[in-house]
Amino acid sequence: MSPRTLYRRIAAAEVVTWALLLLGMFLKYVTRTTDLAVTVFGLVHGVVFIAFCLVTLLLWVNQRWTLREAALGLLSAVPPFLTVWWERRLERRGRLEGGWRLGRGGDAPENPAERVVAALLARPAVAVAVGLVAVAGLTGLALVLGPPVSTQG
Repeated sequence: MSPRTLYRRIAAAEVVTWALLLLGMFLKYVTRTTDLAVTVFGLVHGVVFIAFCLVTLLLWVNQRWTLREAALGLLSAVPPFLTVWWERRLERRGRLEGGWRLGRGGDAPENPAERVVAALLARPAVAVAVGLVAVAGLTGLALVLGPPVSTQG
C-alpha cells in the first residue's frame, strides 16, 4: 500500500468515526435516548484518531514533510471532518507522491527517526504488529486517563 493510499484510507476512517461519534452525541444529548452510542463510537473514534496520528508521524518521516505539515496533520484530526480536507491538500501539493522512500532499495536512513521507519518498512508484518500494539497501548493509556472532557456534573 502506498503512502498516499494509506493516508487517504486512515483520513476517511477518521471522518467516518467522527460522524458516528457525533451521531452518538446527538442520541445522548438531544434525543436523550441512549448513551451507549457515545461509549461505543467514542472508543472507535479514539482508536482511529490514535492510528491517524501515528500514520501522520510515519508519513512525516517518510515523505520528509516539514514540522509545520506534521503539526497541521496532527491538528487536522481534532475538529470533525478536517482530515480528508488535509489529505486532499497534501495530495494537491504533491506531498503524498511516490512510494515508501525508506523502504527496501530506497533512500538510506539519515537520522534515528528514519532508521526506525526503515526498519519497520523492511518488515511489514512487524510494522503492522508494532502499529497495533502502539494503538492498543495508547488507547489503554487514554482510557486510564479518562475522557478529554470531564463527565462530572
